Amino acid sequence: MAKNTDRICFLVLRLLAFGATLSAAIVMATSHERTTYLSLSIEAKYSHTPAFKYFVIANAIGSAYSLLLLFLPSHGSLWPLVIASDVVITMFLTSSISAALSIAYVGKKGNSYAGWLPICDQVPNYCNHVTGALAAGFIGVVLYMVLLQYSIYTKCCKSSS
Repeated sequence: MAKNTDRICFLVLRLLAFGATLSAAIVMATSHERTTYLSLSIEAKYSHTPAFKYFVIANAIGSAYSLLLLFLPSHGSLWPLVIASDVVITMFLTSSISAALSIAYVGKKGNSYAGWLPICDQVPNYCNHVTGALAAGFIGVVLYMVLLQYSIYTKCCKSSS
């Protein structure tokens, strides 16, 4: 019975992580807005920023990884590799959300020392899309951290007792 409960928890966490990372990638990839400000045309796209591209790629990889692991049997010799891969994916997602958050902050607040003006007043829909993607990405990172802890506990701690 405990094995079934562990498997169900694992599947639910993987599905939630898959959904969060996939939605983060899709929402960020569809963020685009064009506006005119003082006869100057402004176009904001995620692809104009390398950190946002990295965020989309990392979340796409994280969602594909979660999807693949849904079909992995719950017992086998691959689980130490899965735990190590979970660590790598979790850190990969953490670095991507950090990079994207720093750029989003500059986009929202600007940087007067560097002469960078905030853009969210001119392209609010774009900024709202980015905010939604970052929220989903943050949820994905938290889910991956919980999943990593759960995997370590069930595969290492429970098997030794």
